[in-house]
Amino acid sequence: MKILIVRFSSIGDVVLTSPVIRALKKQIPTCEIHYITKENNREILADNPYIDQLFTIQKTITECLDKLKAQHYDYLIDLHKNTRTLSLKKQLDVPYLTFPKLNIEKWLLVNFKWNRMPNIHIVDRYFKAVESLGVKNDQLPCDYFIPEKEQVQTEKLLNVHPKSYLTIAIGAQFATKRMNFELLEKIIAPLTFPIVLVGGPTDVNFAHKLIQRFPEKQLISACGNYTLSQSASIVQQAKAILTNDTGLMHIASCFEIATISVWGNTVPALGMYPYFPRIQNAYSIHEVANLRCRPCSKIGFQKCPKKHFSCMNDQNVTEILASIEEKMNG
Repeated sequence: MKILIVRFSSIGDVVLTSPVIRALKKQIPTCEIHYITKENNREILADNPYIDQLFTIQKTITECLDKLKAQHYDYLIDLHKNTRTLSLKKQLDVPYLTFPKLNIEKWLLVNFKWNRMPNIHIVDRYFKAVESLGVKNDQLPCDYFIPEKEQVQTEKLLNVHPKSYLTIAIGAQFATKRMNFELLEKIIAPLTFPIVLVGGPTDVNFAHKLIQRFPEKQLISACGNYTLSQSASIVQQAKAILTNDTGLMHIASCFEIATISVWGNTVPALGMYPYFPRIQNAYSIHEVANLRCRPCSKIGFQKCPKKHFSCMNDQNVTEILASIEEKMNG
């Protein structure tokens, strides 16, 4: 049996498909698994031993359509379910399986704040796509396989011992998902253990600003100088992670790193909260309850539509700090 799994974006979403990949390969050992995603997600999947062949695109499926047609798949498993995957299904003309995306329920939650979302994690919804194949959730964490060359020696490069530091993921694609400077300033001020800031090239200046604010602290930036897999290695060696609703939050769950998640304009009710099937108390969720404008989007904006950014400005810092202390001392 030859299977093509489809998920084009984004980092966190691709990571969250990994339990389905693993379960398919382990529960149907004779199947051959191919995967198609965007090129900028290649690093997430390139070293996954359960994937037999990886295809990537820059913009359109026409870039590799002929190669896909030549594979003669038995099934296409659509874990994205958008217009692009609909086009791919039509052009490959093979049997396909998909999952309940719940677009209507999401639309009601975002636009009318009517929560009709089932209390089911997105990973469990993904598994609905493979039920007919007899594949079940193995209740193990997500996977992220870091190649040896991408492993970071934190003692040598960052001057911190493994399992002694807190990682703070300061980045996110949209500003309304990010902890702002004022919130992070309040959180970092009383902390006494080493802190490593992780993020991409666009987070370098923000990290520098935080370091300048706390010259007396062991506050280290790993933003902009490391690949995604190297950042994953830094997260893997942390004692805990403080994070926005972003890809590194889901990568941390692959290694079952204690997670303190802070939510801005998005909400866990959408089903993409930290995935810890084996350790339910390994993560905490911090959000401003009963804020009438949340969620204002499924993904986010570059500026708060209401201009008050209360979803971050009104966070309970005392509760966040208590969770950090618990996870760091646990």
